[in-house]
Amino acid sequence: MKQITRINHLGIRVNDLAISRAFYQQLGFVFIVGPVGPEPVAIMEHPSGVNINFILNAAAPAKENVLMDVPTKYAGYTHAALEVNDMDAIVEQLNELHIKISEGPVTFPTGTSTFIRDPDLNVVEFHQPKK
Repeated sequence: MKQITRINHLGIRVNDLAISRAFYQQLGFVFIVGPVGPEPVAIMEHPSGVNINFILNAAAPAKENVLMDVPTKYAGYTHAALEVNDMDAIVEQLNELHIKISEGPVTFPTGTSTFIRDPDLNVVEFHQPKK
């Protein structure tokens, strides 16, 4: 389908909007609106144009990420990768914010990646493409 132009938003199920909002604000996301709709949903957007929809119906705080932390590997989206232009600066900022790096920086053939977990244990990757 040539009509697809980009990813419009990421949908992330969360348990507590205030906690998720505070976390993603540290990453530079700005709160837009919410909760709205039948689910309900809250929306945050980064100045780069990356948009996140928080689906606010997680039953309880996450104890583990069922896609990443259990021996059985279930199908599903495992992470969101945010492209960055300075991995050293990202790592420095994460450390200053006391956001735990769960893995990395790791060098792949396509570039360098650093991984963190949000408050609901969703994986966020920062990826600097190889030049």
